[in-house]
Amino acid sequence: MVAAPCNSTLPRHVAIIMDGNGRWAAKRHLPRQAGHVAGVNAVREVVRAACDIDIENLTLYAFSSENWKRPAMEVGALMGLFRLYFRNDMDELVERGARVRIIGNRSRVEEDIRRMIEDAERRTLSNAGINLTFAFDYGGQEEIAAAARELARAAAEGRLDPETITPELVSSRLFTSGLPEPDLVIRTSGERRLSNFLLWQSAYAELMFVETMWPDFGRQEFLDALDKFTQRERRFGALPESAA
Repeated sequence: MVAAPCNSTLPRHVAIIMDGNGRWAAKRHLPRQAGHVAGVNAVREVVRAACDIDIENLTLYAFSSENWKRPAMEVGALMGLFRLYFRNDMDELVERGARVRIIGNRSRVEEDIRRMIEDAERRTLSNAGINLTFAFDYGGQEEIAAAARELARAAAEGRLDPETITPELVSSRLFTSGLPEPDLVIRTSGERRLSNFLLWQSAYAELMFVETMWPDFGRQEFLDALDKFTQRERRFGALPESAA
């Protein structure tokens, strides 16, 4: 059993690529939807753990812009689970003081889901606890392209001098504007890639790839990952102190 790291060593922002639901179900000879249902339970457990140990920011990759390519039945099941989570868990999130934010393209989802997103953000806007962000219908390349279009439009209209464009200005036009960059990005299931998740924001994040499938990634696995994070030396391009 690993104790929670002390607050001074915790990452300010943890982002998680929740991967492995389908393979978890296949190993148990269950339909893929069963894996997604189990994955929602893992979301619930990790969010509770993050609240309990005062993680400031938690971002979860819930549905990528590429996930629309999956079979219609699976997409429908995922949308249903999204609805179910926000119907069943919003009261608890409000009680825990979570401030909920959903980033991504809202134009492709059904109207009732869009209303649920807006309601969740409105209900929790004044909360001062964890910033809980769901990347939903989200793609990092699409996000960066949208920011570039906005800046290009401003420059073309004479509202912006292109020479004044800085990384900080680009960051301010991303969906995650106002959030600190992730300190730690975790991907479950053993895959070792970012899959179009927070590409700009993760420039100096610590990447952690764990073998555990997402439905089996609970409170203890989350604490284990945080403990391993505290053992890493972050240099942001500089030399370690011993070599300086």
